[in-house]
Amino acid sequence: MLRDTVIIGAGPAGIFTALELIRKGGPKKITIIEKGSPIENRRCPKSITGRCINCKPYCHITTGFSGAGAFSDGKLSLSPEVGGDLPELIGYDTAEQLIRYTDGIYLEFGADQHVEGVGNEQEIKEIRKRAIQAGLKLVDCPIRHLGTEKAQEIYLAIERYLQDQGVEMLFGWNCVDLRMEGSRCTGVLCQRASTGETLEIPAAHTVIAAGRRGADWLNSLCEKHDILHKPGTVDIGVRVEVRNEVMEEVNRVLYESKLIGYPRPFKNKVRTFCQNPGGFVSQENYDNDLAVVNGHSYKEKKSANTNLSILCSHNFTEPFNQPIEYAQKIGELTNMLGAGRILVQRYGDILDGKRTWQKELDHANVRPTLPDAVAGDITAAMPYRTMTNIIQFIQAVDHVVPGFASTETLLYSPELKFYSNKVKMDDRFRTNVQGLYCLGDASGWTRGLMMASIMGVRMGRELAALLG
Repeated sequence: MLRDTVIIGAGPAGIFTALELIRKGGPKKITIIEKGSPIENRRCPKSITGRCINCKPYCHITTGFSGAGAFSDGKLSLSPEVGGDLPELIGYDTAEQLIRYTDGIYLEFGADQHVEGVGNEQEIKEIRKRAIQAGLKLVDCPIRHLGTEKAQEIYLAIERYLQDQGVEMLFGWNCVDLRMEGSRCTGVLCQRASTGETLEIPAAHTVIAAGRRGADWLNSLCEKHDILHKPGTVDIGVRVEVRNEVMEEVNRVLYESKLIGYPRPFKNKVRTFCQNPGGFVSQENYDNDLAVVNGHSYKEKKSANTNLSILCSHNFTEPFNQPIEYAQKIGELTNMLGAGRILVQRYGDILDGKRTWQKELDHANVRPTLPDAVAGDITAAMPYRTMTNIIQFIQAVDHVVPGFASTETLLYSPELKFYSNKVKMDDRFRTNVQGLYCLGDASGWTRGLMMASIMGVRMGRELAALLG
């Protein structure tokens, strides 16, 4: 049966494409292909086992309905200044309007009415003043925090709404290729992970919204089918964890402090990302058994620590065009040193040129919230340029948040953000291949829940106009 639209990936971009397409009166022959599980079946066994067991065929934290970001924390950034380069493609005014509209949908499905980081103008000015003195830029972005557990409830409600509206959802299926007729995409070829069964799905319009996890796969499709793209950015860094007392002011005033700097001598862009007050450090696993660190926070359950990532952006030029593979190699080397697990090291030990031992963590003020992380030496795997940038940046942040660069501050590695090579598209998300569109983090244009969601909303409107 010919579908009007087939969507690859049930993350925010794919979800909101289907949602808006329905709401704008579009045809109901919509199929979503998702290699993971429905949200009600996504369960990380670590709460029982006490350690990551590397679930097969896919990690439940990174794969399934609502995607990776929604399941790990659930923060909606309510500013076009945060979340990638999409505003450059569609315009900042349009992005801002879409954020307001999409935020309303999240509220409709049960998001918390409270917005973090607003109403503290004088205190924000003082924090910004310290950031300027340290050579950093503060981006104060309003945040609607869904919370890990609440995000699951919201996306479950959206999942059921889409099902009630007749959206076909095929879970446990992996898209392996595009169906092509000359220069036009006419659907997809899929394979069931559990049995190897294949399925061909013809469609008038094909939307790839495979998320950050699908970046490598999309790159291979671009090469195979001559989908125009250019090398994108890859972020390599660490997850930092400190006591809540150190971050108390920033947590209260901003909730998430988005700081950006260009530390000497290399002047790469370095930024904070995904701050989790009272949160927990977590582990995610990719298809090639690569273990990476992340963080999340609940609405109710809290720890004594705050964690956030510090990411160093790397942009490569000719002749090198494999940024994702480069980051993966760094992750693999770090995993090797940790015997397949996440490495953690105290900041003071990095400055002293020594590894961290478990007995030192056992008696510290900052106790790891990732209990199965392996104490060791992350600098043995991290590139010199990246590590130097991170150290310089931490010292700058210490001027904004006194105590951030303390001896006991914990650094977990590897924290890697894979963004697809940026797909070349117009502002209606049309690629050079007829009938094919690319959305969300997989497209290289977004980074985060809200931007991926609004990209889906705009895609849904475009398809409704074409199919109406």
